[in-house]
Amino acid sequence: MKLKAIASAIGVAAALTLSQGAWAQMKISISVAQNSHQGIAIDTMAKEVEKRTNGRIKIQPFYSGSLGGERESIEAVQLGTQELTFTSTGPVPNFVPEARILDIPFLFRDKAHARAVLDGPIGQEMLAKFEAKGFKALAWGENGVRHMTNNKRAVNAPEDLKGLKMRTMENPVHIAAYKGFGIVTTPMAFPEVFTALQQGTVDGQENPLSVIMAAKFEQVQKHLSLTGHVYSPAIFLMNKAAFDKLSAADKQIFLDAAKEAVKANRARVDEDDAKGVAELRSKGMQVIDVDKAKFVSALGPVNAEFEKQFGKANIDRIRAVK
Repeated sequence: MKLKAIASAIGVAAALTLSQGAWAQMKISISVAQNSHQGIAIDTMAKEVEKRTNGRIKIQPFYSGSLGGERESIEAVQLGTQELTFTSTGPVPNFVPEARILDIPFLFRDKAHARAVLDGPIGQEMLAKFEAKGFKALAWGENGVRHMTNNKRAVNAPEDLKGLKMRTMENPVHIAAYKGFGIVTTPMAFPEVFTALQQGTVDGQENPLSVIMAAKFEQVQKHLSLTGHVYSPAIFLMNKAAFDKLSAADKQIFLDAAKEAVKANRARVDEDDAKGVAELRSKGMQVIDVDKAKFVSALGPVNAEFEKQFGKANIDRIRAVK
C-alpha cells in the first residue's frame, strides 16, 4: 500500500509539473505594430509577468495581426488556442453584448472621464461580465479617441461625411452611428485596412491618432478631421480556463502586471495625442479642427435610439462620473 501511495504521489507531482510546464509559455497578440500604444501594453505585460514569476511564466508577444485580426484573436482566446490578447472593444460586443454601451459616440467628456469610469465600479462590473463567456478580463486599457480620415474631401461638418465609404470596426454601435452621419459603412478587420485605403476600396477610416500613426495611414490618406467622435477602450483578455489553472499568487501577478501595462499604454496614448497632429501635418496630412457640437447634434436621432436600447439611466450613470 505504501508503494502504491508513493507511486500515486509521484504521479500527481508529475502531472502538476506537466501542467505548470504547459502554461509556462503563453501567447499574446495585437493587430497593430509593436511601436505603438498597444505594443507597449503587451510588451510591458510580458516583461512584468516574467519578472514577477522569476521566469517561470513567459509570454510571447505577436504584433501587426500576425495571429489574425482582433475578432480572430478574441475567438482564439475564448476557445483556448491562444492564452491572451489585447484588443480594442471594436469586436467585443459580438462576444459580450453588455460592452456595447461603452462605444456610444460622445459618451465620454474626455480621456480622464473615460478612465475614471473604466477604473471605477462601472468598469469593474463590466469586466466581471466576461467570465460567463470564457474570458478573464484582466484590466481596461486604452485605444484612444477616434478621429476620421479620408482621401476624397475635407470634412469640416457632418454633411461632408454623406456618401463617404468608410472602413468601420465590426461593431454594431459604431455602424449604427456612422450610418446616422450618412456614411457608407464597410466593416473590415484591421489588418486589411491599409491595402483597402491604398487601392481605394474604401475612401477613409476612423481611428485614434496612436493607430493612425502606428499604421502609417498618412501614406494613403490625405484628410484628417479631429472629430473625437468615440472614445475607444482596449482590454486585456485571458482564456478563463488558463487563468483558473494558475495559483492564487500567479493570478494576482497577472492582474498586477496588467495594471502596470495599462499605465504604460495610457502614457503612450497621451504622448501620441500631444505630438500626433504636428507629426501627421509634417508628413503631408491636411488636419481640420471641426466644431464637435455640430457632430453631436447630427447624431440626435441615433442617440435617442441608443437611450431606448441601453436605458437612459445606464447612460446617465456613465455621464455622471466625475
